Amino acid sequence: MVSPSRSDFVVECVLNPGAFEYDGRVGLLLRVAERPVPVSGWVSTVVLGEGGDPEIVRFRKDDPAADFSDPRLVCRDGVTWLTTLSHLRLAWSTDGKTFKVDDRPALTGDGPLERYGIEDARVVRCGDEFVLTFTSVSRWGPAVGMAVTRDWRTFERKGVVLPPHNKDCAILGQSVGGRHWMLHRPTVAEFSGNCIWSAISDDLVHWGGHRFVAAPRPGTWDEARIGPGAAPISTPEGWLEIYHGATHDHRYCLGLLLLDAEDPSRVIARSVDPVMQPLADYERSGFLGGVVFTNGHVVHGDRVTVFYGAADSTVCSADFSLEELLNSLSR
Repeated sequence: MVSPSRSDFVVECVLNPGAFEYDGRVGLLLRVAERPVPVSGWVSTVVLGEGGDPEIVRFRKDDPAADFSDPRLVCRDGVTWLTTLSHLRLAWSTDGKTFKVDDRPALTGDGPLERYGIEDARVVRCGDEFVLTFTSVSRWGPAVGMAVTRDWRTFERKGVVLPPHNKDCAILGQSVGGRHWMLHRPTVAEFSGNCIWSAISDDLVHWGGHRFVAAPRPGTWDEARIGPGAAPISTPEGWLEIYHGATHDHRYCLGLLLLDAEDPSRVIARSVDPVMQPLADYERSGFLGGVVFTNGHVVHGDRVTVFYGAADSTVCSADFSLEELLNSLSR
């Protein structure tokens, strides 16, 4: 359903879309992961050159010094390369189920901090603008990039707003105490695992006031790492955040955090068990099997339609009752 951006590329995965509504339609900002056309006996990696054109680096499959254990990566001589190059592409629907995908990318990597591409966009409406946050990837690691648009045709890039290693940035659609808030996920695995933090800003670009929010829980479905999904949902009980959690063997599920309405860094309630697990065949088998991962949803009354990546390969949706989600929480 998705054409490659170049004739010498193939689309390997379409996954993890940001979701929004605009002009009477549902829009998805898809992550499209491409790779060079395979060459027998070789594993190809790809980066953006200084001029913005892709550069292909290949490794022999029998190279004893290269680590191919993760299909997303090649590690050799202390350097990590990605086997796919991701960009962001729009898809549109009038019913939220049947989507037409644009032929060309909406946003691609730009500059040295995005040479490995851009991934996993979150979209939130702030006033008359849509604010996009996404993972900007380079040899220095993942960082948080930002862009804004009013019409989904022109985009103003704001650059990297949080440096490596950080990702999974979800901005609240309403100010709290007169300031903007975000959830984000710095990588500090050596100490406490990958945790969710909050930050505040006066202009959406410069962020500070960082506070710890939540951590992985040993021996559970979210024992290894957690990260925010899309923008938290405003409810009478507080901000409801759908987050992902993973085990040490990379099985990803979805759970919930309920955050205080006046202090979104404070957790009021949390899921004991996941609200969604990788159970269907297309969730258990794919580019990276055993994964359900969301960073996009739309809300209509009690219905929350979650758009998610399955097995790092395809885009799916699931409908939840907002009331049932809130009732499932452990206070």
